[in-house]
Amino acid sequence: MTNKLDTYVLNNGMVLLGEPMPWVGSVAFDFLLPCGSALVAEGYCGAGAVIQDWIFRGAGERNSRQLVDALDGLGLHRDTSVSTYHLSVGAALAAGNLSAALDLYADVILRPRLDEAQFELSRQLAVHEIIGLDDDPRQRVMVHLYEQFYPDPFGRPGIGRLEDVGRLTPESTAGIIKEAFNPAGMIFALAGKYDFDAVCRQMERLFDAPAVYPAREIGHGARGPRYRHIPHDGAQVHIGLMTAAPPVTSDSYYDINVAVSVLSGGMSSRLFTEVREKRGLCYAVGARYSTLKDMAGIRCYAGTTPEKAQETVDVIREEFGRLWEGVTDCELHRAKVGLKSSVIMQSESSSARSQGIASDHFLLGRVRSLDEIKAALEATSTQSVLGCLAANRFEEYTVVTIGPREIAI
Repeated sequence: MTNKLDTYVLNNGMVLLGEPMPWVGSVAFDFLLPCGSALVAEGYCGAGAVIQDWIFRGAGERNSRQLVDALDGLGLHRDTSVSTYHLSVGAALAAGNLSAALDLYADVILRPRLDEAQFELSRQLAVHEIIGLDDDPRQRVMVHLYEQFYPDPFGRPGIGRLEDVGRLTPESTAGIIKEAFNPAGMIFALAGKYDFDAVCRQMERLFDAPAVYPAREIGHGARGPRYRHIPHDGAQVHIGLMTAAPPVTSDSYYDINVAVSVLSGGMSSRLFTEVREKRGLCYAVGARYSTLKDMAGIRCYAGTTPEKAQETVDVIREEFGRLWEGVTDCELHRAKVGLKSSVIMQSESSSARSQGIASDHFLLGRVRSLDEIKAALEATSTQSVLGCLAANRFEEYTVVTIGPREIAI
C-alpha cells in the first residue's frame, strides 16, 4: 500500500496535490474553496449551500442547460459539499476526460454567470433542504448538537439557517463568491490515473491568477448551552451527545480513534451491546469521532422512547466512563481490524483518496500515506489507549434532545 504524492504550488500559492493509482481507469478531483460555514460573514449562514448550486447554473460561454449537458457528456459523477472551512466541488470520471473536465470547472469557479434569474431557484433548494430537517429528526439533532458544542462560528451548519438563507440576495451572494473564490486560497487534489505534469501545465494556464484578498482569520466565539431541548410531539426521542476529544493534530489521535471504535465500532461494541442489546433502551445508538483543525469531539446519537430517554443518556455516559477502567486485548484487536479495513477500502477509491489528501494537507500541513496510517494504528496498545483516556476523562457533555419532554442532565 505504498503511496506516492505529487505536489506543485502555483505562483499565487494555490496548492496542487496528486496521488497516482495507475491500476484504475478513473480519476477523482476536489477543489477546496475557502467558503465554508465558519468563513462566511455573520448573518449569511447557508451562503455556501446556495453557492454550490448557483455556480453550476451557467459558466463561461455556456448557459445553465449547456453546462449541464457538457458535464453529463463527460460522464462526471459530481460531488459538492459545505464544511466548516470549505466549499468542496469535485467529481469522479473516466481518466481520459480529465482535461476537458478541468476546463469546465475552471469556468464554474472563476467565471460563473451568476444569473440573477437563476439565483432564486438555488436559494429555494437550500430553503427546502433546511425545512426537510423537520422530517429527519436524526439529522436535525446532530446539526443542533454541532452548533451547541463548537464555539461560534465553527458550529454553524453548512446546510444553513432559514433566516440567514432568507436574507441572501444575488448581490450579497455574488460578493461572497468574489471574495472567497480566490485561487491563492484554494487546494486542488486528485487521485487515480493521471499525468501530473500535464495537469500542472493546464492548472497554470487556468488558475494562475494573482492573489486578490488575504486569507481570513477565524476568531473563537461563545459556545452554546450544555443542554438544549427542542419540543416535538411524537413517540420518539432523538438524543445527540458530544464530548471533547484530542484533535487530529494530537499525538493521541490514533489512540482516541481506537477508543471510539471500542465504544461504537460494530455490533460487538460496548454501546450497541450494553445500551441496545442487553437493556433494550433504544432502537439505534452509535458514536463517531469528529475533528476540526484544533478541536475535536466524540458525537453520539441514540433514538428511543420518552419513557426510556433518561436512562438511555445515563447509560451512554456510564459506557463512556467505563472506557477508563480498561480495554481488553480482544476489544483492541477488533478495533484495529475495523479501522485498518477502512484504510484498505480508502486505498481502492480514487474519490476517497482525493478527499483524504486534500483534508490532510489543510488540517495537518502534510499528507499521510495510507501505510503511515496503518502503521500508526497497529502501534496502538492497551497502555497507549488507556493513557489517552486518562488524559481525556469525558467529564463535560453537550446534549441536545428532540422529543415531547426534557431530560435531566
